[in-house]
Amino acid sequence: MKQARQTCTTYMEAFSYKNGSLYAEDVSLEALAGRHGTPAYVYSRAAIEAGWRAYADAFSGRDTLVCYSVKANGNLAILDLLARLGSGFDIVSGGELERVLVAGGDPGKVVFSGVGKRADEIRRALEVGIRCFNVESEAELLRINGIAGDMSARAPVSIRVNPDIDPDTHPYIATGLKENKFGVDAGQALDLYRLAGGLDNIAATGIDCHIGSQITSIGPYIDAVNKLLSLLERLEQTGITLSHIDIGGGLGISYGDEQAPDIAGFAGTVSDLVPERYGIILEPGRSIVGNAGVLLTRVEYLKSNNTRRFAVVDASMNDLLRPSLYRARHDIIPVSERGDGAAVDYDVVGPVCETGDFLGLQRRLSLAPDDLLAVLSCGAYGFSMSSNYNSRPRAVELLVDGEHEHVIRERETVEQLMAGERILGARG
Repeated sequence: MKQARQTCTTYMEAFSYKNGSLYAEDVSLEALAGRHGTPAYVYSRAAIEAGWRAYADAFSGRDTLVCYSVKANGNLAILDLLARLGSGFDIVSGGELERVLVAGGDPGKVVFSGVGKRADEIRRALEVGIRCFNVESEAELLRINGIAGDMSARAPVSIRVNPDIDPDTHPYIATGLKENKFGVDAGQALDLYRLAGGLDNIAATGIDCHIGSQITSIGPYIDAVNKLLSLLERLEQTGITLSHIDIGGGLGISYGDEQAPDIAGFAGTVSDLVPERYGIILEPGRSIVGNAGVLLTRVEYLKSNNTRRFAVVDASMNDLLRPSLYRARHDIIPVSERGDGAAVDYDVVGPVCETGDFLGLQRRLSLAPDDLLAVLSCGAYGFSMSSNYNSRPRAVELLVDGEHEHVIRERETVEQLMAGERILGARG
């Protein structure tokens, strides 16, 4: 199990084996499964806080706002932990804004991204006083101006520039190429800033870009920042002065063999590039919570045919969509190290009626029915992308803090899934 030990090492050794049993901090995952059932998401408070502090410490000495990307994992308890640390928040919907507010987040540290902001979402963001709208089109800019005018307000905005840079990641999470829906072409940005300057209810405060997610090299970031700095120089030559540069998020993590970027080195490079007269905003999500969580699942059946062996578990694509959607790899390890039985290759699959319902393919494991498995690196885009497909209630979420455990979201029930539905009455 040497490799498993290396794989599940994360901030402060949050997930590690003790006497042959996998622990989250000081709590046995086997005991957690016994008390709360499976599937279950389990997060480490220490790992989450260490993930955020890694950015805050790396950028110390600079005017920097670290805005956690709520879409990665928006559980109120996690947002509360980050708000206590002084985190800002990157949101992409009105629902995420309300989550931040309920969790005690400072609206003055919120940036609002996304290509399709509705009028009611813009109005609410102006009411609570967010830090900035990251504007993605001329139509959006004009909408914000109109709503702000109706409210006798001035809306702080930055223009999201699409720098047409390949981040070398999965095409579904690449956001900075010219064929993507995000941002405005760099060649059009100057005209959009000029338009913003003539609008009575707009205050252009910054410039923004976001090139993608799960990026494991800082090279694309350097290229993107340099493009923004070149545009800033042109803006200043025309008399347009901005106060911050938002470099987005997207730094990757190690799901297995990938080499995660060094945050301190990344921060040093960015700080050296960006003149000190500009504040820096960044929007990390996955790299804060990704390796801070695991998905616990139990083996229901073992079966085989002439070509494959299958471990049918109680978690499925509705609990963790990333393997099916992106062909993403998550390491899968036993909760209890078995001393008996030879390891063989299994497809770890769920009960959903889809061939694409798998958590991992061809994983070498020694298994028996009722064994517990931990799917690693599930803290980001795990629960937040889960669904009720096949009328499956979503998993319980647990937060471990040292030797203490907290239920931070109760397991859904089938009754809750049907609570808003109505059967038609008799026909008249």
